[in-house]
Amino acid sequence: MTPLDYAKAACDTMMRRFSAPDLPPKGHFHYHQGVFLSGMHGVWQLTGERKYFDYIKAWVDSVFDENGGIRACSFADLDDIQPGILLFSLLDETKDGYYEKCLASVYEEVKAIPRNSQGGYWHKTGTPDQMWLDGLYMAGPFCAEYAYRYDLPALTDETIHQALLMKQVTWDEKTGLMRHAWDGRFEAPWADPITGRAPEFWGRSMGWVPVALLNELDFIPADHPGFGAVQEMAVDLLKALCRYQSRDGRWYQVVNKGGQEGNWLENSCSCLYVAALCKAVRRGMMERDFLDAARRGYAGVIGSLARDGDDLLIGNVCVGTGVGDYAFYCARPTSVNDLHGVGAFLLMCVEMQQCLDERKEDA
Repeated sequence: MTPLDYAKAACDTMMRRFSAPDLPPKGHFHYHQGVFLSGMHGVWQLTGERKYFDYIKAWVDSVFDENGGIRACSFADLDDIQPGILLFSLLDETKDGYYEKCLASVYEEVKAIPRNSQGGYWHKTGTPDQMWLDGLYMAGPFCAEYAYRYDLPALTDETIHQALLMKQVTWDEKTGLMRHAWDGRFEAPWADPITGRAPEFWGRSMGWVPVALLNELDFIPADHPGFGAVQEMAVDLLKALCRYQSRDGRWYQVVNKGGQEGNWLENSCSCLYVAALCKAVRRGMMERDFLDAARRGYAGVIGSLARDGDDLLIGNVCVGTGVGDYAFYCARPTSVNDLHGVGAFLLMCVEMQQCLDERKEDA
């Protein structure tokens, strides 16, 4: 099977399980659905099969009211901004001004995000002054594309600022990795009292980072003064992550502690790293040699899959989680076919397929 075959099987499995409006958390505008449907969007683009576009549209239509307002969300939480990325293609495909109204509603969330003393977005309105790596994926790509389409250079600058500030407060020079979160108040139970940083390098949180940055770079002008710094941030993190790849090809839940008691190979972070490696190579930002790491990661994930009749089962995926210590991450439950895992899997398969297709064209 090709990567695209696996992606279609994953989409079809979920479509049999859920009608679009029933995707969990049902009725809530949230990144769980957003990352899954972003992956499905890539499948639609590669296959042209209308059922995938129609499914995305059906979910979006179910979570906005007739005036383009979001029916249910945690307003100004980064997690509840990410699905806005789906609206751009709906607008392009349908030419329906309704989706302009929906986009404006999501942008109202962006404008309302609280900021800490350094200008960084709070991850959630209930976590004052905290910045989590996940947040770069939740708001950055939407803001970059919105800024590009509506000619808002200040928003482009802000998107770059958020990325580089995240690097400043979470980057670990020794490993080249990024800690899961940073507390601007230095008060959270998990925060180092001197640095404010989380104690560990959690797999999926770092996976969102290069995926987000590379998507942002699609809409940041190459001559922008911050373009090179954002690219360097993505590439440096990916190179560091490659140093921690396991023999299996996948990466561990706590990335730099492979083989330690309690740690385990986690599929969603592995998928995100592979997706980002493939895109960085395709974009000419990393040497083609790094596709070897991507291929090994892809093979490791594919080798872990199971089947239940026609259904494809994607397991070894950490459930959603907050910030904690090593024991906390290792003890997190796993899930099969949750939207985190399937979405990350789709992103990986779509990027790997594009790498294979480009290689055929070059032959």
